[in-house]
Amino acid sequence: MKITPLFLAALALAACSGGSDNSSTPAAPVAAASAPAGTTWTTTTAKTAEGYILGNPNAPVKLVEYGSRLCPACRALAEGAYRPLIDQYVSSGKVSFEFREFLVHGIADLPPALLGQCAGTEPFFPILEQMYAAQPGFNDKLQALTAAQQQQLQAAKPADAIKMLARQMGLIEFMKQRGLPEARADQCLADIALVDKLTKQTQDKGADGTVSGTPTVIVNGKKVDGIGWTDVEKALKAAGA
Repeated sequence: MKITPLFLAALALAACSGGSDNSSTPAAPVAAASAPAGTTWTTTTAKTAEGYILGNPNAPVKLVEYGSRLCPACRALAEGAYRPLIDQYVSSGKVSFEFREFLVHGIADLPPALLGQCAGTEPFFPILEQMYAAQPGFNDKLQALTAAQQQQLQAAKPADAIKMLARQMGLIEFMKQRGLPEARADQCLADIALVDKLTKQTQDKGADGTVSGTPTVIVNGKKVDGIGWTDVEKALKAAGA
């Protein structure tokens, strides 16, 4: 996706998609774990210090993804990996899946990131998948910004620019269709504390080398060499899942 200076928002970031160079050493197989009575790991979600986690919080194999909801490579990973990851590995209690926002496109990534957390913990992962499915439409609407609209965004305060971008992408209507009132969506888009947190997380993880592009997938502390489901599953099996 072509990114204008506005969308870079003064963040020194890598472009969408990136590789990694760590290999996995085979580990002993890990045991499955049952979810608490009346629950399933595939619907057990919790907020973490850096994102949201799905599955057994004590799973011996921990998968972390740093992703951008507007990144086509992240969408491709989600479409190919999320269902088998969740249905085959998270469901067993062997693997947990944590998603962490990474603003690879700067301010343009903020509206979907903020609204993706707005509905609460339980719907976080279903909304994440649905946003990826709808991503081409969001990106097409960004590309349709006129020069005059871009100038207006450039001149706007950051909080106002975030709301303008959300409406341009159709994200308010997207969330309303999922039961989120428009007034609540506006509140979430104005959450400057979360904006600052996500911006700092992006800058810190880019600066320390944790993330060089999106998606970055890490299994038990080791970056996965590749960004497809075959690569991810190989790393999970090497970790004992």
